[in-house]
Amino acid sequence: MQQVPYVCGLAPAIDVISGKWKALLLWAIAEKPCRFGELKRAVPGITEKMLIQHLRELEADGIVHREVFHEIPPKVVYSATELGASLNKALEPLGAWGDAHITEISARRQRKASAISHGSESM
Repeated sequence: MQQVPYVCGLAPAIDVISGKWKALLLWAIAEKPCRFGELKRAVPGITEKMLIQHLRELEADGIVHREVFHEIPPKVVYSATELGASLNKALEPLGAWGDAHITEISARRQRKASAISHGSESM
């Protein structure tokens, strides 16, 4: 499959963090390097399969570094690369926007879910 060239700077950024969990994983790793179990606990609802898949993709994109410590028991730690830290910095305003509007967004989604469950999708 041939890669379509990016037409603007937003496209590669969205491409790298596309998926339900990637931005949340990056956010967690930016705080401090994390082990697999710590990441699983930091992102409630993520399955082990999706965690593995997203970490591999983030590593392949150069966003996350995976370090294996050869000890018993084996230890693997994930951390943000310089590229990942810069992406996380770019995500900070988006997180601030979410914090500022979380109540409104939650209320709208609650109303929509309620309308759907009552058979009316118009709001």
